[in-house]
Amino acid sequence: MQVTTEVTVKSQRITTGKYTTWMNESGQQHPETIIFLHGSGPGVTSIANWKYALNDCGSQFHCLAPDLYGFAQSDHPDVPLKNRQAWMDCWMEQVIEIMDYYKLEKVHIVGNSLGCSIALELAVEYPERFDRIVLMGPGGTPNTKLSLELARAKNFYDSPSEKRLQQIMGWFVYDKEAMQPVIDEVTKPRFENAMREEVKRSNNSIFATAAVPIPTVALNRLQHPILLVHGRDDKVCSIESSYYLLEHLGNAQLHVFSRCGHWTQIEKKDEFNYLIQQFFNRLI
Repeated sequence: MQVTTEVTVKSQRITTGKYTTWMNESGQQHPETIIFLHGSGPGVTSIANWKYALNDCGSQFHCLAPDLYGFAQSDHPDVPLKNRQAWMDCWMEQVIEIMDYYKLEKVHIVGNSLGCSIALELAVEYPERFDRIVLMGPGGTPNTKLSLELARAKNFYDSPSEKRLQQIMGWFVYDKEAMQPVIDEVTKPRFENAMREEVKRSNNSIFATAAVPIPTVALNRLQHPILLVHGRDDKVCSIESSYYLLEHLGNAQLHVFSRCGHWTQIEKKDEFNYLIQQFFNRLI
């Protein structure tokens, strides 16, 4: 296992063409860039998703982890968008604007859950702007099952409380006892963020309609090297989603972590960070 040193993570608000984005950044001195796209859920933030990756991968790569439009400290629309595709169009536009802001012609990309869907849409729409792609715990495929755990998370705002949010996050992991310190650490700030009116409004708009999966013919034509990463025991987005993508993507491989739920980047943080750096260094 590689030994890494502590790197500086800088967080700031940047303004691009249409969006003001809260950005977390590390490893600015490195020539290759990875953009990390977080998942969804009440009060989610990019730094909570990717703080370990920003530190570890920042020793070899320039890393950018934005709060997506409609999440956390980035912009929120005043009027809810009409459907999920409208949100997807904004997220893709936001990422391309971020790349142009930093003068990045081509980048690697890592998606978590919802972020996987955005990463794939970007690869379909802007194939020349992306190199290698990691999809961690993807959903949004025709065989993705709406688990009871995900359904409860989507209905959080029906009766929101800090205790309920902590319970939901406990379902995201395989070993709740081992992960309890992490869950305790993030519950209060995540709940406070979730209860902001604009965050609640955006969350309800995002989940008001379902995503439309990418056609298989489009997936078949993608030639980017793609690494699928999934926790075998993921109860939020089941591993069948990765099996589906593995079948339809032309240049993909799959790594499965046993005794691991939906938070691979946290539950298996050292192994995950080592794995994706090997992938981005073209060693696997």
